[in-house]
Amino acid sequence: MRFGTIGAGTIGQAIARHVVKAGYPITLSNSRGPQSLAEVIAEIGPPASAGTVAEAAQADIVFLAAHWKVVGDVLDALPHWNDRILVDVTNTLDFVDGGVVPVDIGDKTGSEIVAAHAPGARVVKAFNTLHASYIEPDPRHEAGRQVVFYAGDDVDAKATIRSILDEFGFASVDVGPLHEGGQLMDVNGGPLSGLHVLKQD
Repeated sequence: MRFGTIGAGTIGQAIARHVVKAGYPITLSNSRGPQSLAEVIAEIGPPASAGTVAEAAQADIVFLAAHWKVVGDVLDALPHWNDRILVDVTNTLDFVDGGVVPVDIGDKTGSEIVAAHAPGARVVKAFNTLHASYIEPDPRHEAGRQVVFYAGDDVDAKATIRSILDEFGFASVDVGPLHEGGQLMDVNGGPLSGLHVLKQD
């Protein structure tokens, strides 16, 4: 199984480290090109590599960790996804004058918009409710495992992501389909956004 990231900021790198620790290859990409990721790849170590967005998007499971304002353009430039899994890590936020402001997207959730720009992708929402400081470390703590909420419309895709999250050491919690679950996870008022929870096994 191969992984990829579209976006290689703090969140993308944190997820990539879990992928590598689990022994899977991952291709990181960003808007500046593979050469800009040389130091990041050297720090993460093999089997991580850098590639173009198009190359990273050919992986079996791709994490979308780009800024919301570029998501549509980035996805529109890619070919049909052919049933590959796209994990939406984004939040509907924009950066204005050094601050973060919510983006009004109407009645749809961000992941529903992502899915509309990614024909053929099986979209699962995950990781967007957590700050990077809760994603980066080992998710197994003395008090329990770090919970990651996820949502999606494709049952098999969700099962795959649940298995991967569990393999990484997270405690996965299914919160429903993209619309209803996405509303719960929405950074703009969703009750699960920013919620740091540990599950006791």
